[in-house]
Amino acid sequence: MPASSATKASLRARKWSMAGAMTQDLPLDLFLISIPGLESALRDEAVERGFDDAAVVPGGVTFRGTWEDAWRANLVLRGATRVLARIGGFPVFHLAQLDKRARKLPWGDVLRSDRPVKVEAVCRKSKVYHAGAARQRIETAIAEELGAPVTRDAGITVKARIDKDFCTFSVDLSGEALHRRGYKQAVGKAPLRETMAAMFLRMCGFSGDEPVLDPMCGSGSFVIEAAEIATGRASGRARRFAFEDLATFDATRWQALKESQTLRDCDLLFHGADRNAGAIENALRNAECAGVTGVTRFAVQSVSDMRRPDGPPGLIMVNPPYGTRIGDRNALRALYGTFGKTVTERFSGWRVGLVTSDAGLARSTGLRFLPPGPLIDHGGVKVRLYRTETL
Repeated sequence: MPASSATKASLRARKWSMAGAMTQDLPLDLFLISIPGLESALRDEAVERGFDDAAVVPGGVTFRGTWEDAWRANLVLRGATRVLARIGGFPVFHLAQLDKRARKLPWGDVLRSDRPVKVEAVCRKSKVYHAGAARQRIETAIAEELGAPVTRDAGITVKARIDKDFCTFSVDLSGEALHRRGYKQAVGKAPLRETMAAMFLRMCGFSGDEPVLDPMCGSGSFVIEAAEIATGRASGRARRFAFEDLATFDATRWQALKESQTLRDCDLLFHGADRNAGAIENALRNAECAGVTGVTRFAVQSVSDMRRPDGPPGLIMVNPPYGTRIGDRNALRALYGTFGKTVTERFSGWRVGLVTSDAGLARSTGLRFLPPGPLIDHGGVKVRLYRTETL
C-alpha cells in the first residue's frame, strides 16, 4: 500500500534530522553553485578532482562527502561559485511550526555561538510563502537557542529554502564567492571572473600541458589561471573561507590538507598581451601576487603585432570586446577580422577559444568554429565560447 503524504514527510524529516549529527566523517549532501551554463564543465572538474559521484542538478552540482571533502572542494575546484553543505530540514506548513521546529535543530553542531550569522530564505510553492517572515523566525531561533549574534553583514550565511512545504537548511562554506582567489588586486573594464576563465580553458581541452596565449588579456585572467593549473597551484590557497568559523572546523586537518597540495615543475610559458599599458600593469601585479611570474610573460602589444612564441603549439584564448559593453560593434568587426587573419597566418598547429556575445563578430574572424557552447551569463551579458580545431 503506498505510503501516505504524512508518512513520506516523516521519512524525509528523519533523513534530514540525521544530518544534524555532523561528525567530521559523516557523509554530507554538498552543493556546488555553478555559473549558469557551466554546470557540466564543473561536474567534469569535480569528478576529475576525486568527487566521483558528482552530478549535475539545476543551478549546480551535487555530491556526497565529509566536511574535509567540503573544505577540499573550496580549496581546489576552480569552477565553483560557492560550496554549500545541507545541514538539516523538516516539513513545514505554517510559520508557528517553522519557529518550533527550527528551535529543535542542533545548531551548535555546525554553528558557533561566538560567530555572527545571517539568514537568507526563499519560499516556493509552499504554504509558508513570506520569505521575510520565515527568515525572521529562523534568525530568532538561532539567536535564542544557540546564542549566536544575528547580523546582516555576518560572514556565515545559513540558507533556508522552503519548497513544496519542506524547509531545507544549508550553510555557505565559502563566504566570499570563489572567483575571489585572493591574488587579483587590479582589474580593468569588464573583467572575466576567474571561475569562468577556468571553465572556458577546460572546455577548450586545456589541462596544463601546453602554452596559452591571450592577445587581449586585460588583467590576465586566462593567462594566470592557465599558469596556476600548469604549476598545480590550488585556486583557494591564498584566501580564507567561511567554514573556518564553524564548529565543525579542525585547523590541524585543514593545514594538513593545504600542505598536501604539491606544486609541479613547469617548463612552459603563458603569454598575455594588450594594447592598453594600464591593463598590462594590472596583469603583471596580479601574476606577482599569484606567484606565477616565472612562467608568465606580458607585453603591451596590438593584435596585429601578435607573434608565435618559441616552443610547442598550444591554445589561443581570448575574451575580446563585444560592443554591448566596451566599444562600438561596427568598429569591432575590424578587430575581430585582424585577430582571425593574424592567427590563421602565424599560428598553424594552435587552437583558438573565443568568448563573445555576438555570433556575427565571431564570424568576422573568418575562423572555422565548431558548434558554439552554451549561453553563459557574464555579468548580465549572454556569451558563448567558440572553439576551433587545430589550425
